[in-house]
Amino acid sequence: MDVRPAAALTAAFGAYADRDRSPRHWTGGDSTYSMPAPDGELWLFSDTFLGTVRPDGSRSPTVGDGGTTPFLHNSFVLWTAHGPRTVTGRDQDGQPAPPMPGPDRASWYWARAGVPDGHGVSVVYARYAQTGSGPLDIVWRGNVLARFRAGTYGRPASVTPLPSSARTAWGAWLERQGGYTYVYGTERTPDGRSRLRLARVTGRDLRRPWQYWTARGVWSGREADAARLAGPGGALFTSDEVSVVRHGSWYALVTQRADVPFSAETQIAWSRSPGGPFTQPRTVYTAPEAGPAGTYRNRNVIAYNPHEHPELEHGRHDIVLSYNVNSLAPADVIHRADIYRPRFLRLTVSAR
Repeated sequence: MDVRPAAALTAAFGAYADRDRSPRHWTGGDSTYSMPAPDGELWLFSDTFLGTVRPDGSRSPTVGDGGTTPFLHNSFVLWTAHGPRTVTGRDQDGQPAPPMPGPDRASWYWARAGVPDGHGVSVVYARYAQTGSGPLDIVWRGNVLARFRAGTYGRPASVTPLPSSARTAWGAWLERQGGYTYVYGTERTPDGRSRLRLARVTGRDLRRPWQYWTARGVWSGREADAARLAGPGGALFTSDEVSVVRHGSWYALVTQRADVPFSAETQIAWSRSPGGPFTQPRTVYTAPEAGPAGTYRNRNVIAYNPHEHPELEHGRHDIVLSYNVNSLAPADVIHRADIYRPRFLRLTVSAR
């Protein structure tokens, strides 16, 4: 397997973040899902910094901390033939707001995967709430589907509750194959890892009745029957965000290494079917930015949540991946704006 940085993609997002001087301009975000939309390539981000990057590479503190940098829990960047532009919503005062606003002041939505739906796009969002003062003191509360019409991505045309009774954050990945849309979800374990589950709907509309892959290897209409997908030894642990994309007769599961906290390793496992079992995940890349020996020489810098961008690939042996970079010390991404941006890889895999 040949693995190399997709330097042009990484540089394009860096150049876009640094060049604009609009107070509503994207300067960094995580999650980094993507999909083809009717009017361009739509990039889905969760926590997002807007504003401007100073000449020294820093950003102003966030508005909530007395600065001028808007901070949102989700946003879009739409990349068209004319270049990229940031897409947000507006609050009642006309200030930038998430395209998918939280249902109340105590909770918010983070982006999961999305798919084109003919007249625009459908995006799964997971609702979270804060449980303490730390950046990781959060809890998942439920899932919804937001539908956006082309050209009006700043507000959803509709929001529909999705199954949420089995402690599963659905929408970690959406894969369309053979007349079905497969919906992958993650269940967080007490030690911070995730277990993967699988559902499907007939056709493209996620508002249709769901079926769930069970431990008996059949589909059930009850969410409580959704089984944890298996690896070679039975248990399969993943990161919270993944991708499962078909390449020929194989499905590639892209995940962060899950048995080491804050691992910088991107791994791939393979299966003959959407529901596994998957092979042992194998490390294909270690993010050079992370940890005390990384490019930032900062023990708090981490890499996380890799996934695939199949619409950017050329043939079934080509894989384009992104991963996120952040810091466990929030001040770091204020002092160094370039930390908090996606990085991209291109892999060439042998025929399977």
